[in-house]
Amino acid sequence: MNNFSGFQQEDFNVFTIDGLDERMEAIKTIVRPKLEWLGQHFAPSLSAATGDEMFYHVAKHARRTVNPPDDTWVAWAGDRRGYKKHPHFQVGIWNTHLFVWFALIYESPYKKEIGQVLKGQLDQLLTIVPDDYRWSPDHTQPESTPQAELGPEGVLRLIERLQNVKKAELLCGITIDRHDPVLADGKQLLERLQHTFSVLTKLYNLSKPAVSSPTS
Repeated sequence: MNNFSGFQQEDFNVFTIDGLDERMEAIKTIVRPKLEWLGQHFAPSLSAATGDEMFYHVAKHARRTVNPPDDTWVAWAGDRRGYKKHPHFQVGIWNTHLFVWFALIYESPYKKEIGQVLKGQLDQLLTIVPDDYRWSPDHTQPESTPQAELGPEGVLRLIERLQNVKKAELLCGITIDRHDPVLADGKQLLERLQHTFSVLTKLYNLSKPAVSSPTS
């Protein structure tokens, strides 16, 4: 794939295909090449913006034996072996929308420390993150809430939950409806993603003091 063509309706429709093998085959042939392309494309700029060499990881869904995946993604983290333990970035799709996240998921051992840093920098965090950006407490669910709706108290509750609940997660970023024309315009979409990462890398850097240097 020399040029990025964006996402078409057929990319989102793969999640309506019945059967694990059938859906996985569609993900591998239709969606995954685009995620691989994005992984390669954004790794250098994410590395430059964070000061950590970023490696991309495309979801393989290898543990699934019965239920087909409801979403798929590419993630970037400062560890060539994996991303789940580290603060990381994700771009992926559900049947309904594309998402772009800064993410801390339940496998991370740094959640309590990062929560403490973010709580102490709450005013700065709320300045960095625009009000129309969204927050989610669970990467396995498609729903998320705009910061404007949460308000400072709602964001603080999510951060405190991250510190105190073992399975808690924290994701911040944007979602783009599958019918938004920007998705089908590769150039415009790349610009939107780059702009979003310019915000989310600031959030990543805000959390860095809490994380020991990742292993590459």
